[in-house]
Amino acid sequence: MNPPDDDQLRDVLPRLRRFALSLTQDPSNADNLVQSTMEKAIGRWHDRRADGDLRAWLFSILYRQFIDGQRRAKRYTRLLQLFTGETSTTASAEEVVIARATWEAFDRLPAEQRALLMLVTLEGLSYREVSATLNIPMGTVMSRLSRARRALRTLDEGESDGAGRQKEQAALRRLK
Repeated sequence: MNPPDDDQLRDVLPRLRRFALSLTQDPSNADNLVQSTMEKAIGRWHDRRADGDLRAWLFSILYRQFIDGQRRAKRYTRLLQLFTGETSTTASAEEVVIARATWEAFDRLPAEQRALLMLVTLEGLSYREVSATLNIPMGTVMSRLSRARRALRTLDEGESDGAGRQKEQAALRRLK
């Protein structure tokens, strides 16, 4: 297979970074994810299908790298808890304020839903390309995308707490 075309790779970098940023919620982690994606893509360039879409292939690598990193982090956290005996860490007041300020409706969605919405709406991939990228059936892509859009609407309207549960309505009751 032909060596990677620098211009094609440069064209897709901003999209990869935007997608990585939506997954990681941190600019430096997003840059690291894009870098590891590009390293893996260039190293496995010979495995790439010649008739396949470069953009979808790179998004697929990035998403799998993200999922692998999440799994590694969970294993590391469990091991750390096992050896130290600590069950949780406490965030500083500043970290709490920053976290609350940065969360918006889109950010409250699960990573899978954010990934689907990013790939379809911002990156313009077709359902078929998303299906191939995430290695799930096309019907599953459509149903998950529908649920993601519904959850986003619900969060935007302030009717949910982000986990799909309805917020309790504040009500006054009369005492006699």
